[in-house]
Amino acid sequence: MKKGLYIFISGIILLSCGIIKQSDSGEISAYELEIPKGFPEPLIPEANALTQARVDLGRMLFFDPILSIDSSISCASCHDQSLAFADNRAITPGVEGRLAMRNAPTLANVVYNPTFLFDGHLKTLEMQILVPIGEHAEMAFNIVEISKLLQKDSTYVRMSYAAYNRKPDPFVITRAISTFERILISGNSKYDQQAYQGKNVLNKSEKRGMDLFFNQLNCAECHSGFNFTNYTTVNNGLYEVYADSGRQRVTKLESDRALFKVPTLRNISLTAPYMHDGSIATLEEVIAHYKTGGVQHKNKSDKLKPFELSDSETADLIHFLNCLTDKSFLKNKEFRNPFE
Repeated sequence: MKKGLYIFISGIILLSCGIIKQSDSGEISAYELEIPKGFPEPLIPEANALTQARVDLGRMLFFDPILSIDSSISCASCHDQSLAFADNRAITPGVEGRLAMRNAPTLANVVYNPTFLFDGHLKTLEMQILVPIGEHAEMAFNIVEISKLLQKDSTYVRMSYAAYNRKPDPFVITRAISTFERILISGNSKYDQQAYQGKNVLNKSEKRGMDLFFNQLNCAECHSGFNFTNYTTVNNGLYEVYADSGRQRVTKLESDRALFKVPTLRNISLTAPYMHDGSIATLEEVIAHYKTGGVQHKNKSDKLKPFELSDSETADLIHFLNCLTDKSFLKNKEFRNPFE
C-alpha cells in the first residue's frame, strides 16, 4: 500500500460555510488514507479534507437511524459492509416498507466516482447524501429537523465541534457522511494481488476468464480501469419499455431515456441482484442477457452485440468475476458499526 496523507497546514482553515480551528494543542489529526497499489490518488475536496474527527462523526451518522423520519433505517440499512456496502434485495425497503425503483449500489471506491446515482447527474457525495434523506421511499426526513435532533445529543455536538467547529447542522451532516464514505476503498482482491501486487494467485480457470473478460469479449470497454467502470450512462438492452426513465428523468432529453450509470464490478459476487432495478438474480443470468445482445431499444448502446460462450467458458468468466471480491474490505474494522 502507498499512503496519501491529507494534512491541514494552516492554523485556521476556511470552508465555504464555516471556519475550522486548530485544537488547543495546535494540532488537527489528519486521516491517513491507504491507497492500494495500482490505484491513483483520489481527489479529496479541499473544503472537506479528511480528518479523523470527520471520519468518526461520519461513521456514527452513517449507522444511526436518526436520519430517517421514524428512526427505523440508517444508511447502513441499504449499504451493508458484509455485502460490500450494497444490499442483497432487489429494492431495499425504506421507511414504512416503502419501495423505490432502484437497486442499492455498492459504496466501494465511491471516492473515485465523478458522478453519483444511476442518473449520473450529481457531481459530489455531499449533494448525494441529501437524496436518500429526503426521498419519500427512503428516509423521508428533513435534514433541518435531523439537525435539531442531533443538537440535543451532547455526543454529536461535541463530535461536530471537533470535526467542523460548529454545531451539527445540514452542512456538517452532509460533509461528515461524505468523509466516511470516501475512506471505503476496496483494492485487495485476488485480481489486485495478481495484477498489481506481483503475486501469482489466479488458477487456470480464473486466468482463462480474465482473458475472456479483457480480450475476447471486451467487457472492459465499459467495465474498464482499476475500478472496472468507465462511469458513463448507457442503455444495455434490458427492456423494450422501461418503468424507470433513467437519466432522462433529470435531463428531459429523449436521447437519455433508459440510460443508467455503468456500475463497478468490484465485489460483484456479493452485490446480487443485478441491474439498476435488481431484476437479474445471478451472474449466470447476467451473462445470458449479454449473450443475446439485449433487446431492442432506441437508445441501446451499439457496443452490445450477441456472442457465443460455452458452458465451460461461462464458468471461467464467473470464476474471474469472483476474483474481484476483496475479503479484507468486508472485515475492515474502521468501517464497522460503532454502535455494536
